[in-house]
Amino acid sequence: MILYSIVVPIFNECDNITPLTAEIETVMNSLNSSWELIFVDDGSLDNSHTILRELAAIKPYLRPLHFKKNAGQTAALDAGFKAARGSIIITLDGDGQNNPNDIPRLLDEFSKGYDLITGKRISRQDSRKKRLISKIANFIRQKALQDGCSDTGCSLKVYRKSALDTICLYKGMHRFLPALFLIEGYKVKEVEVDHRLRKRGVSKYNFFNRGISLLSDLLAVAWMRKRKLNYEINHD
Repeated sequence: MILYSIVVPIFNECDNITPLTAEIETVMNSLNSSWELIFVDDGSLDNSHTILRELAAIKPYLRPLHFKKNAGQTAALDAGFKAARGSIIITLDGDGQNNPNDIPRLLDEFSKGYDLITGKRISRQDSRKKRLISKIANFIRQKALQDGCSDTGCSLKVYRKSALDTICLYKGMHRFLPALFLIEGYKVKEVEVDHRLRKRGVSKYNFFNRGISLLSDLLAVAWMRKRKLNYEINHD
């Protein structure tokens, strides 16, 4: 029986797959519990497919999934969540900027009864433009949803799968998972984590593939939060 499932969505990250796999393997083996690693290849156009196939042949814990074409990060996460066999799901980016060494600390917090632990990146190693967009988006989201999270863009998270299975994801909604968890009455906590400089590959982040869709997605989640059914049955 598998306890931990690590889900890593990737798109054109062929240079990061092998070193990231090695880091994750070292950390997860130190926990002395059963685990699996699911890379979700979101229609990569580079050599990612071949590298994953070769690694899977020699590493039994590795289970790659390959999309026929690019479908976006939410779809990649959703596919990984559904394929996961562990009762606890850990996610991180495939670009190497999240530090796998933070995983044990997040799991310690998770063990205190939370359903979602979300990372908060300190000393972010991103461009000024990227940090600015993220800061504005997080400010607007917090004001509208009051989800208590200052950095939902951090991919390093720990989820209780039984809770995650009750959440229906739509395109772009991975950014609002803390709010969606709170809407369903689950316990969420934010924990500070490391953030590293990208050493290999090119960032796919820009205003046009994330910023413009933020408002419509935000309004949808705000509507869900406001219209959530809330009642108790009196058994007297």
